Amino acid sequence: MSSRLRPSAHHYELLPQASADLEDPPARERRDSNASNGSSKSWLGRLGDSIPAVHKLTDPSICAHYITPRRRKRSVLRLIYYAVFSFPYICLFLVLVAAIFFPSYTHLPAHYKELRERALASDAPGRANVHDQKVFIAASIYEQAGELTSGAWGEAVLQLVHLLGPQNVHLSIYENDADDITKESLRALEKKTPSNSTIVFEDFDLGSLPRITLPNGESRIKRMTFLAEVRNRALAPLETTQVAFDKILYLNDVHFDPIDAAQLLFSTNVDANGLANYGAACAVDFINAFKFYDRFATRDLEGYGMGIPFFPWFTSEGDAASRNDVIAGKDAVRVRSCWGGMTAFEAKWFQDQSRFTSAEPKTEPEPETSANPETSVLRFRYEEDPFWESSECCLIHADLQYRRSGSVFAPDSGIYMNPYIRVAYDTKTLSWLSFTRRPEKLYSIIHDILNHAMGFPTFNPRQYEEPGQQVTDTVWEYDHPVGAFLPNATASDFSGRYVQEERTAQPGGYCGGRFLLVINETPDQGEGKWGKIEAPAPSRP
Repeated sequence: MSSRLRPSAHHYELLPQASADLEDPPARERRDSNASNGSSKSWLGRLGDSIPAVHKLTDPSICAHYITPRRRKRSVLRLIYYAVFSFPYICLFLVLVAAIFFPSYTHLPAHYKELRERALASDAPGRANVHDQKVFIAASIYEQAGELTSGAWGEAVLQLVHLLGPQNVHLSIYENDADDITKESLRALEKKTPSNSTIVFEDFDLGSLPRITLPNGESRIKRMTFLAEVRNRALAPLETTQVAFDKILYLNDVHFDPIDAAQLLFSTNVDANGLANYGAACAVDFINAFKFYDRFATRDLEGYGMGIPFFPWFTSEGDAASRNDVIAGKDAVRVRSCWGGMTAFEAKWFQDQSRFTSAEPKTEPEPETSANPETSVLRFRYEEDPFWESSECCLIHADLQYRRSGSVFAPDSGIYMNPYIRVAYDTKTLSWLSFTRRPEKLYSIIHDILNHAMGFPTFNPRQYEEPGQQVTDTVWEYDHPVGAFLPNATASDFSGRYVQEERTAQPGGYCGGRFLLVINETPDQGEGKWGKIEAPAPSRP
């Protein structure tokens, strides 16, 4: 065969021509020109021509280099690290934004500002009480070495008397079991008080209080019995005074701004005439700069108990009217009961009004107050059931609502909590409250999550009882009640049966819980003044 027909060892078969190679020269020139101008590139490709390194985003080889399983793991870990590291800064940023631009309960309504400006503009007595309303200030306290009455608390009370006008005020303080220094402090405060005053200190006789008998035969004094009694003793001058008071302001051992106290009295839920309209209005008390204190006495508009004790305090159970009022920034948050360390009342329910309308005013003391809110002036009371406990400060609001409306579940309770007015149990906490309130709107979501996680509000079997309603309780009756309460009780000591007990519902079923709070009259070593006893149950070990 001719060598011309054999392929050379140094020659290879040519590849087929590409379609581009088949184009005529003018067409190929036009295509190359368009490519050089970038008209066929994507927008990201064109962006890479002007910004360095952008082309890496569309280069598959570069993406394959970076997105490997190992590099992907490092990226996830790096993301987690930066998320954790930046979380406190994000929170701080949100707090600063909320505190500066969306502060909670900071910008006072116009009538609050007017009262504050008037109070600060002069030193005239009664400048905060433009309508010359008569105010009865009551306090039942316990202190050591006169730390309250000779300190910031006593000074704030005197300033408040001056703001309200001494001619409009009666100050009543009751203190039990005062030490010698406290007695001198009380005497000194009485001398400084420019208004009418009744300051009483005495050694309280616990033997004068009624007792209850436990299933084991033990006789105890309920804590609420004692607290209701000492609070009523601070109200005792109302039974003999010839003055018909407009408001009652009841104070605990809390530190407060005197102008705030005047705001609570005269600015809460004002009507068209500029007059405060309420049955009761409460401050909000804090045990530290964030933690709400008086959960035992406070119930929302549907009678539910409180949630986690920070803003907005109430749960989202039911209609959540109280919670929504707080988040909306209202000064009159609708509730069924509250206390908050400082509470203002409509006074007429606490005095026999016939004494001021008859031709010859009565001078004799009022009869002993009963628990029936329809037949007596209002006073603090306690639950008589051994293992059902309610705050005396909650029951007074239940009785007040029943007196005003004939129901404890009226659409408008007339009982309001005022979050503009805040008090604290030490001066340092009080000084922080104007700052810590500002970002508190941020807390509502986490507050709701925690409430559900913790099971708030707790169940109350008497929550919806109406006064006068006949109720059947199912209770456990022991065969050997004494043995069930002995330290070495056996299974046979807990034997018994469920029985039905009839009772008539009183106002304030929503206030209580199934347990017992007692006074430790002779406390053992390590015990405090108060004790708690859980309700007995057949499953008790």
